[in-house]
Amino acid sequence: MTESEREIVICMGSTCFSRGNAKHLGFIQDYLKANQLDAEVKLVGHLCQSVCNEGPNLVVNGQTYNRVDQAALATILERHFAKG
Repeated sequence: MTESEREIVICMGSTCFSRGNAKHLGFIQDYLKANQLDAEVKLVGHLCQSVCNEGPNLVVNGQTYNRVDQAALATILERHFAKG
């Protein structure tokens, strides 16, 4: 995957939003900025991914993650975007 294809799709449907993605959005934005990735990684909000009972949901570089909590989110971002 090239850098131009790097993408995070965060579900902003009401269930995912209330289960944590409201906070996750800010965390992701802060992570990308702090790691100077905000210009390299496309961050997209999606209204619903149709798996509400599995939320909060997130897709990173084509890989779907369900029931994402704050600790898992940090690990996911590091796994996909850590430089080095």
